[in-house]
Amino acid sequence: MADLRKTCMGRSDPELANALVADSNSAVKWLASEGIRFQLSFNRQAYEVDGRIKFWGGLSLKTQDGGKGLIADYRAAAKRHGVRVAWSTALSGIQTDAVDGSLIASVKTNAQENVIKAGAIVLAAGGFESNARMRSQFLGPGWDLAMVRGTPYNTGDVLELGIQQLGAQPVGNWSGCHSVAWDAAANPNTGDRVASNEFTKSGYPLGLMINVDGRRFVDEGIDMRNFTYAKFGRAILQQPEQAAFQVWDSRTKPWLRPEEYREERVEHISADTLEELVEKCASCGLQNREAFLHTLREYNEAVYAHRRENPSATWDPAIKDGLSTQSSAKQLALAKSNWALPLDQGPYLAIKVTCGITFTFGGLKVDARNAQMIASATGQPIPGVYCVGEMMGGLFYSNYPGGSGLTSGAVFGRRAGKAAAAAAHKRGSRREVHMILL
Repeated sequence: MADLRKTCMGRSDPELANALVADSNSAVKWLASEGIRFQLSFNRQAYEVDGRIKFWGGLSLKTQDGGKGLIADYRAAAKRHGVRVAWSTALSGIQTDAVDGSLIASVKTNAQENVIKAGAIVLAAGGFESNARMRSQFLGPGWDLAMVRGTPYNTGDVLELGIQQLGAQPVGNWSGCHSVAWDAAANPNTGDRVASNEFTKSGYPLGLMINVDGRRFVDEGIDMRNFTYAKFGRAILQQPEQAAFQVWDSRTKPWLRPEEYREERVEHISADTLEELVEKCASCGLQNREAFLHTLREYNEAVYAHRRENPSATWDPAIKDGLSTQSSAKQLALAKSNWALPLDQGPYLAIKVTCGITFTFGGLKVDARNAQMIASATGQPIPGVYCVGEMMGGLFYSNYPGGSGLTSGAVFGRRAGKAAAAAAHKRGSRREVHMILL
């Protein structure tokens, strides 16, 4: 709860936040009982320090093989339970049957119109991160240039359908989103399902981020990566040409995650000296060589000044270690507050990054108890309609704690599933519960 308050400016809907925190443990255990494979996150949330594996940032579990493994496990569980799936299907409308109150969904499958009659519907069709027009409209100028980190199908169509056809109440941070440092050479319009999360570039706490004008623009060490990576994508987008260089020397290169930084996945800009690194970065879009070199040298001076005043301080990437650029002798206008090692031992490595958008925060209001969608005009639940995942608004503002998005999907998806099944059963029919995942 403290993490939510800190990262979301204290704006999270308290009922949603309480439900998320209270049910997180039982939801994960329920998922495991349904065949979702969890394992300790040695590669993503741990460092080996003094011979011991230390988990950091409040996360120690991940799903086996990441998102690819999670989807495979979900599909296997759905098959075991006899769940039917329709692919290449778009929702075009929902209305209520005037006779029996059931829901009628109009869908298009391969350009063919179909009608589904259901006892309840769960909407889980994501936000509008794949829609350049809506990104520019709601997130602001320049967001049409952000690269799409995930699915190309989260275009906001079902969000707009819920508001316009069902009278759902919009809520939450419509100008906010989850966005990360992303490989500048990735496909700008869609994530790669095979490469999955490997285009993310989250090693910046170990080094520096410098824009094409040669200047730093964030405190890379202000907090653990879990609490900064989802907002630093926005910071990169706000830089000239929506780009920056992540930079490390030989001290920290070995600590970078191989799946994100191996040469087979991302273009390495390598050099033996800082001067050579600057020239190579200039061929990749760096515009101010002198400023780049000045930034690095001034940073190193500040780091050494701090070391002289704090000779017993120890670098530890698994905690906020206090190794910074700020001392009585020298202070940078923009600090690096933790993990500030000198960057002066070649060979050096730079990676060019841009902004990759993951999901948007604006969504539809729901009852926290069961994720039933709330009508804008009356403030009352809309019969038989539920809303979960990234379509649900009111939980995240400006930023989010790492891992809480997937946890939210599990917690409220579970609640919605139970409530929707009960609603359909109460109607005294065999009508199905339909989950719209577009």
